[in-house]
Amino acid sequence: MTTAKTGNQPDLKLFYACFISLVTTAFGFILRALILPQWGHDFNLTQTQLGEIAGVGLWPFAISIVLFSLVIDKIGYKTAMIFAVICHITSAVLTIFASGYWMLYIGSFICAIGNGTVEAVANPVVATMFPKQKIKWLSMLHAGWAGGLVLGGVMALLLGANTRWEYKIALILIPTIIYALMMISRKFPVNERVQAGVSYKEMLQEVGAGGALIIVALIIFQLGAVFGWSTTANVIITLLLTAGFGYYTRSFGQPLFIVLLLIMIPLATTELGTDSWITDLMTPEMNKIGFQAGWVLVYTSAIMFVLRFFAGPISHRFSSPGLLAICSAIAGIGLYTMSFSAGTMILVAATIYGLGKSFFWPTMLGMVSERFPKGGALTLNITGGLGMIAAGVIGAGILGFIQDKSVDQKISAYDQAHQTAIHSTYVTEQKTSFFGDYKALDQAKLSTANADEQLTVTNIRDTAKKEALRYIVFFPLIMLVSFLLLLLYFRSKGGYKAVTLNPADEPEATPY
Repeated sequence: MTTAKTGNQPDLKLFYACFISLVTTAFGFILRALILPQWGHDFNLTQTQLGEIAGVGLWPFAISIVLFSLVIDKIGYKTAMIFAVICHITSAVLTIFASGYWMLYIGSFICAIGNGTVEAVANPVVATMFPKQKIKWLSMLHAGWAGGLVLGGVMALLLGANTRWEYKIALILIPTIIYALMMISRKFPVNERVQAGVSYKEMLQEVGAGGALIIVALIIFQLGAVFGWSTTANVIITLLLTAGFGYYTRSFGQPLFIVLLLIMIPLATTELGTDSWITDLMTPEMNKIGFQAGWVLVYTSAIMFVLRFFAGPISHRFSSPGLLAICSAIAGIGLYTMSFSAGTMILVAATIYGLGKSFFWPTMLGMVSERFPKGGALTLNITGGLGMIAAGVIGAGILGFIQDKSVDQKISAYDQAHQTAIHSTYVTEQKTSFFGDYKALDQAKLSTANADEQLTVTNIRDTAKKEALRYIVFFPLIMLVSFLLLLLYFRSKGGYKAVTLNPADEPEATPY
């Protein structure tokens, strides 16, 4: 059996096995994103229901990544990877044979569990193999996500709009089999926390009651929404679990880590929440210039792939908070521009957005790993898990909710101005979501409307889709302010620098 290192060199075959496993997670994401509009038509789903399916493809990630992070040093990385392979295969089969909303929902749920397990392994393995170059190699690792978006998107789009969506979903089996075969013969390294002799309890203390409260609350309230638990029950369960964790660790957690967790919410919403919807939101405008809307996501992902793979020089030029502040500003400009662009200007706006989002995820994970190495796999993976659940619960869901509410209001205003009854006839479905009650278009009734009414509703809906991106700009603005404040904080401490478990390896501080 091979080892995690050849001499003093990391095992690059293991790195690429982790890389392909990230490609697989991206396949699951982009294939569902491209197929969402088709599911809405085939199964008569509302925009909010589609948002919920997109969301459940993200937030269960938090459950598996957190749970595996607690035990992964004991059960072994390879055991977790085998579980991920089983999840990806099961998810594909369930989704292919889906007959309605709930089978699509469950299939997406299992895929997200597998994705979380993959990252519970890949992130700490790569951070351990490259302790002095975490940002560089985590960026290269997460280039696998961007590369998977490009490859999976191109393969699905080349199959054509008329190809059955079941065949497109089956594409995820290709990288699944590849990473399963690649990793089965590898030997995984011992986490740097374990190597340094940092105890399990010390790892938990880095998170503490404060960090536990944030991640537990989001998971419990989302599970409560799925299973119909009352708000009181959600609060009680959250407080009991948090209190138990706090009692055992006797720690509130590292204050800076808790701040980074909170910032991860708008970061993930900006990147993954938007990407969940970008195909559907850009469909009207892209159709006008004769392209499938999925090419927007493929294009921005290609930008992200290139930049992440060559992140070394950039990560050396700027500190982690400095780079994230710059990216936040660029992403905000890109999203706002996309909300009103038309024609080929969409590609210009998409380029700006793609440049902005490229370093969000790996740089944030790298900063957590650099600043809190005692947290081992737990602090690193809780950050990623929180991001996924935030993107699933807030990002994907809120964009669907915004669209439904906007369509409701715009059609109601149109009725009042033109003395029609379109709203009372077609906006009839009363629904409830995480964000509140709303009314949505009844797709079945709308399909029976006359040509003029269908054109009116379509124009209103297309306007609402683009305008939804304008509301998301609020999130990168929060990030920009947060990272600028962190820059000032680190400057007051002499500059940003990584914390190492071996003092002899401590790097110099970066002022910006």
